[in-house]
Amino acid sequence: MLKTLGPLHTPALLSVLAEMGHGDDLALVDANFPAVANARRLVRLDGTGVPAALTAILRLLPLDRFVDDPARRMEMVGKPTEIPPIQAECQAIIDRAEGRPVPLAGVERHEFYRRAREAFAIVATGEARAYGCLLLRKGVILPE
Repeated sequence: MLKTLGPLHTPALLSVLAEMGHGDDLALVDANFPAVANARRLVRLDGTGVPAALTAILRLLPLDRFVDDPARRMEMVGKPTEIPPIQAECQAIIDRAEGRPVPLAGVERHEFYRRAREAFAIVATGEARAYGCLLLRKGVILPE
């Protein structure tokens, strides 16, 4: 056991987050996403949903401040501008964690799959709601 870490901070998740570098992407996906078939590195958090996993990840992972869209979401097929409840919930978590608005940029579904395949890692959750799929770009922590 380690202090200040939550139960979702598994050894596999901690390792991936520590090994990522500035500009690397992390895909956080729902249970419908074909994570095993697409991951270069896979972290499984099957017993939790995307919002809880996102909260745990953003306790440790800074989002990139040097790009326009450090947080991206899979667009709904046929409704690219519609924001499903799971994504609205994630948007609030991201804004709270970053202490500022960081709008989720939309990514077309097939383009999202391509980017997830190129991501440093995929974190697969047990999220049952559709379109619970995000890409997070790791930033830096600068010295004070």
